[in-house]
Amino acid sequence: MQITDPIADLLTRIRNASTAKHPSVEIPASNMKKAICQILVDEGYIKGMQVKNDTVQGTIVVTLKYQANGEPVIAGLRRVSKPGLRIYTNCEDMPKVMKGLGTAIISTSKGIMTDKAARAAHVGGEVLAFVW
Repeated sequence: MQITDPIADLLTRIRNASTAKHPSVEIPASNMKKAICQILVDEGYIKGMQVKNDTVQGTIVVTLKYQANGEPVIAGLRRVSKPGLRIYTNCEDMPKVMKGLGTAIISTSKGIMTDKAARAAHVGGEVLAFVW
């Protein structure tokens, strides 16, 4: 199956699995997807991730996180920069998600990082996704 936007596929799989209250979801692996999942783990949106090298490409198993009442921790995931319309920002105009309560995932020249880390490193880049 040919996927034109693998990051949108990753976000959609996580969104659908958390809405259906699945304990985990499997995603085809790539270095960018591993970096995005690691940011989600570090920011506390998902419980954990494990990389399985069972196939040529490998698989990322994302363990989802839920609140005590059963609601998903991730309230929303949105792809910002798409293949047809790339969105770039500099460090001064870095977007704030939900007035600072959410997280923007930015692809910079120093790697994939959150909006807070990009501001601290004083770098801009492509805005990949918003998570809240």
